[in-house]
Amino acid sequence: MPPVNQPRTNTRAEEVARKLKGIERYNPNCRPMLEDYVQYQIDNNFYDFDANMALLKMYQFDPVNFQGDKVADILLLALTNLPKSDFLLCKYLLDSQKCQENPRIVEALQFSELLESCRFQEFWEQLDRASVKISGFENRIREFICQTINRTYQTISRQELQLALGRLSANEFEGLIKARGWKVLADDANYIWIANHEENIKSRNIVEKIKFEHVAPVMHTA
Repeated sequence: MPPVNQPRTNTRAEEVARKLKGIERYNPNCRPMLEDYVQYQIDNNFYDFDANMALLKMYQFDPVNFQGDKVADILLLALTNLPKSDFLLCKYLLDSQKCQENPRIVEALQFSELLESCRFQEFWEQLDRASVKISGFENRIREFICQTINRTYQTISRQELQLALGRLSANEFEGLIKARGWKVLADDANYIWIANHEENIKSRNIVEKIKFEHVAPVMHTA
């Protein structure tokens, strides 16, 4: 799924971009178009953060027309762009009471909590019980998990890694390890080498510049 700010390259997206310029951005007449556009993003493996935020803002201005399922779809799309703060920014525009009234929104909020707290196995277990129909959703979430593992681990057990990545066949799992540049430890095949973080630590020389006139009063007192 394309990252946030990817240039719009199709007619539908360009049309939406034109509609969102200037005072037309929050024109209530644009709401049905933006709601349809959410489904367009889902069907076409596309993500438009700006347009989705505009729709959420309309719901904030006009809560009578709040569509819970559209909000849930927007939140799920935002999750595909972790670790960026899209989900949090979307959440700021929502009425917490209305969110609790829609089980799909509640579910998306739970997904976010599990992912942000690195409870990846629980996330996959909950996803198994859910019905998320967004093209590329699992792959984008898995990419976020891989990024997190890269930053966090030097080595990790094979079992823990498999549970964190979820829903992968043996061949897919081995292929992902190879693609990421991770390696099975030569002396213990049950562990995967991720990265040597010590190589990324850069020393820094700190030079303090203190002028004599700044310390003279202290020396005089002594």
